[in-house]
Amino acid sequence: MENQNQLLTLCIIKEESRILLGMKKRGFGEGRWNGFGGKVQASENIKEAAKREVLEESNVVLKNLEEVGILNFEFEGKLGILEVHIFKGTEFSGEPRESEEMRPRWFSLKEIPYDQMWPDDRYWLPLFLADKKFKGSYLFGAGDSILKSELKEVKEI
Repeated sequence: MENQNQLLTLCIIKEESRILLGMKKRGFGEGRWNGFGGKVQASENIKEAAKREVLEESNVVLKNLEEVGILNFEFEGKLGILEVHIFKGTEFSGEPRESEEMRPRWFSLKEIPYDQMWPDDRYWLPLFLADKKFKGSYLFGAGDSILKSELKEVKEI
């Protein structure tokens, strides 16, 4: 049986009082606010993939990138694990601009739209915002309900 595991990136750009999220316009996660990211291509390392995805989806060139988390996602009834490496960008150039896949928007840290995001975000994003490192796993069931979860703060990734 073919291995269904996937290595993915997710990057959120954070400034002192706001973060940049994108409204997913198509495909997996459509209709939700999320960070920018996607699959790692065979010719690139994970940081290169994160930078490429941010550029493709938001027109922003990251000048720095810090890996802050790893989350594994499983979906009941589907094979494989999505291993998502979470990155934080704090220095960049370019103005965020809408792409075919994402519509970027800045959110105040007090106005993060958790109700329009993946359900797990409300658990790990506060660690991200507090400059903590973390690892975790989530099992999703019908309607993207969280059936099982584990999240812990770690010293290093």
